[in-house]
Amino acid sequence: MDKLLEDFLIYVDTSNSGSEHTKESYYRDIHRFMEYLNSEGVTDVKDTDRYVVMGYVSHLRTSQFNGKTLSSRSIARNLSSLRSFFKYLTMMKITDSNPFASVSISVPKNRLPDYLFEDEVDTLLKCFDLNDDLGYRNRALFETMYGCGLRVSEAADLKIEDIDFADRVIRVVGKGSKARIVPFYQIISDLLEKYIRNIRARYVSDDCPYVFVNRNGKKLTTRGIEYLLDKTVRDNGLPFKLHPHTLRHSFATHLLDAGVDLRVVQELLGHSNLSTTQIYTHITTEHLRDAYDKAFNENNAD
Repeated sequence: MDKLLEDFLIYVDTSNSGSEHTKESYYRDIHRFMEYLNSEGVTDVKDTDRYVVMGYVSHLRTSQFNGKTLSSRSIARNLSSLRSFFKYLTMMKITDSNPFASVSISVPKNRLPDYLFEDEVDTLLKCFDLNDDLGYRNRALFETMYGCGLRVSEAADLKIEDIDFADRVIRVVGKGSKARIVPFYQIISDLLEKYIRNIRARYVSDDCPYVFVNRNGKKLTTRGIEYLLDKTVRDNGLPFKLHPHTLRHSFATHLLDAGVDLRVVQELLGHSNLSTTQIYTHITTEHLRDAYDKAFNENNAD
């Protein structure tokens, strides 16, 4: 079964140009299913029928992974990965049908993304010790992620050649290998220049193209970035929950709060559809309503 997974990932890489993050998700989701099959004594994927599928869905709903139960969205992503995998197996005539083709679960819609207020972003960024090499790297990393609205995978994949310090823009390769140009402000420019010249150069060899590296001179992974942010929150006792994507949500929300046109925000985020960007207008509307209610409640109190 491991060979089938390996062949599938090669197929994804060659035919769909899937991002590294997408392939990591496929591997994790499908490998988890294969472990379940082994635990149930199923040794051939061809023996996956609707009873196995229903048992696996129940397993995803009731089990804990890394100490946590999976959300509906995570379960839906797992099932989507398996639909793609079995679609490939059917196409290759390894299986006769796709047992996950008609399986789905309900996922809450229109959930507003979490974001930080501007003073909370400042609080986070001030946690990093600029006199420490890795503290400086982390400040440069998370300042860039916030100030450019980067996905965690885009930050991990950012290369030296993607940065244009003269025009203060970076070239970002996002989902589906779609490239976009994003400007960055002067503080980011200063942080990146010093980090690349004085700190990164001490850790990395000349043949590593990536901007953000670990203490061994290797590319920081998406998991590594998530760990660094989580550790920063825990070590500093920050009073808010944080995920790398929260910085991207904050970037979009703050731009709209400042009156930036929705289509400009769409371009900066790399969204294919304007409807994806429009969810942030709900956040800013709620923000305005809260400010309005607070102002009038205080006036009425007087």
